[in-house]
Amino acid sequence: MKVLVPVKRVIDANIKVRVKADQSGVETNNVKMAMNPFCEIAVEEAIRMRESGSAEEVIVVAAGTTQAQETLRTGLAMGADRAILIETDVALEPLSVAKLLKAVVDKEDPGIVLMGKQAIDGDNNQTGQMLAALLDWPQGAFASKIENNDGTLRVVREVDAGLETLSMSLPAVLTVDLRLNDPRYASLPNIMKAKRKPLDTVTPADLNVDVTPRVMVVKVDEPPARDAGIIVADVTELVDKLRNEAKVI
Repeated sequence: MKVLVPVKRVIDANIKVRVKADQSGVETNNVKMAMNPFCEIAVEEAIRMRESGSAEEVIVVAAGTTQAQETLRTGLAMGADRAILIETDVALEPLSVAKLLKAVVDKEDPGIVLMGKQAIDGDNNQTGQMLAALLDWPQGAFASKIENNDGTLRVVREVDAGLETLSMSLPAVLTVDLRLNDPRYASLPNIMKAKRKPLDTVTPADLNVDVTPRVMVVKVDEPPARDAGIIVADVTELVDKLRNEAKVI
């Protein structure tokens, strides 16, 4: 069974994001980029599936500019077998990404699509669900535990009321949450080996997918600066300020 893992190149989670001077978006020039943390968890889980014998091949796929090859090489260094880059300079929307992934799924015929529940840049949390709908496959979102029992998946997912356990047949689309696993670090020998692993490049036109944007970003603003805190003398003053200034009690 193949496991297909979509990954995304985003601004490193430890970097403070800055808005461009013209407010057209966030600044990415000379900014450290990395694999989306949720995608790292998905790659790790796919590799564990292969190591346990429930999967035979792990394929990482990314859609974006040429620089996304770096993110794919990271996935290969973690242990993925091969990579596919859907190269485009267009700012992709979730539906466009889902359509591109469907085209790849139709070509590769994986048993599972395993992906992060969301990317930390757009925070849309839409692509996995859209892909499942386009494929007409069962889906398990926000997975915190995955078990494969002879072709039947048991997925524990996090919901508002606690944990929900689902049982579903393959093929399926799964989106993973933070508590599923702790991704491994790529060792230096594996980083060197990753340079020799296959990385194929296609375009949206090759996949016969229209990725023309349907949403226009009008303006991006930074969050308002927080007011400085103050020190109160006692509880009485605190209650007075909460009641008369903040008006929260």
